[in-house]
Amino acid sequence: MNRPRVCSDIEPEIVASATGDSDPVTDERVQRHIGRCAPCAGEYQRYRAIEGVVGAIRRVPAPMAAAGRARKRLEASLHGLRHRTIAYRIFPSPLGQILIGQSEQGVSLVEYLGPRGDVRHSRLAHTRGVEPVEDGAEVEARYRELMEYVEGKRTRLEWPLDLRLVRSDFHRHVLSATAEIPYGAVTSYAGLACQVGKPTAARAVAQALRWNPLPIVIPCHRVVGTSGALTGYAGDKIGLKQQLLSTEGIRTQKTTIPRNSMYVSVPGETFYCLPSCSWIPTAEHPHRFIFFGTRERAEAAGRTACGDCRPDLHPLTN
Repeated sequence: MNRPRVCSDIEPEIVASATGDSDPVTDERVQRHIGRCAPCAGEYQRYRAIEGVVGAIRRVPAPMAAAGRARKRLEASLHGLRHRTIAYRIFPSPLGQILIGQSEQGVSLVEYLGPRGDVRHSRLAHTRGVEPVEDGAEVEARYRELMEYVEGKRTRLEWPLDLRLVRSDFHRHVLSATAEIPYGAVTSYAGLACQVGKPTAARAVAQALRWNPLPIVIPCHRVVGTSGALTGYAGDKIGLKQQLLSTEGIRTQKTTIPRNSMYVSVPGETFYCLPSCSWIPTAEHPHRFIFFGTRERAEAAGRTACGDCRPDLHPLTN
């Protein structure tokens, strides 16, 4: 995780001070630093708590075997604490207040908080087995990259992810397939259901996306209704879905994607067509198609222009 250089440099002194192994000059320097750095102050208190437990164990006479078992229990407890901890911070954005949470394993939560903007209303406050810790230094870089994405300055967020907040294996499977939808393209809930091998489970797919703990990063905004309707996003945030799609070059008409003015890619093929192309197999279910907003986005996703309808020579006019 990213953190300020001064915090990394002083960490050994924080440990020494918290465990009573430092000199007075070091203690004074540490106290000055944690007085103005909340994340390091939290680390100092955690080290103090750990030292208290270790000290208690040392003061209790016990056979070597018992001491060894106690040490293993302590190490397991510390490992569990670090595993449960999710550092978070709430940031302003063009999409409203956004909470970003990150654990040792990776980013675990991107959440729209709306006007409330309070961790008490966040998923973190209602999830068992996690310890939220406010720590802006560790997620500041993620916020900057997210803003670059929202502003159209980057097309990918290549973050390590921690999927602990995903509700089930099925949801995990759906989110994995969603992550493969190219930038600047949309597909349907029914098409995604086919992709995960559950062609009759469009509603279940929609529910999995509704509970996506990592919107934007796992781009559930690129999934629409079979008719092109912008149905559902993070509950009822259709306006945010429109904003994200617009950033990626996809036009919307009110709350619908005009698919007849988008380029079409057939599943399993490597080219893209005009929507009127005669090659598009009529037997293919249209809900499985991928629709690109622009030729540039289709080509960036590795598709080449169809040799029959020649969208490169006869591009769509918007």
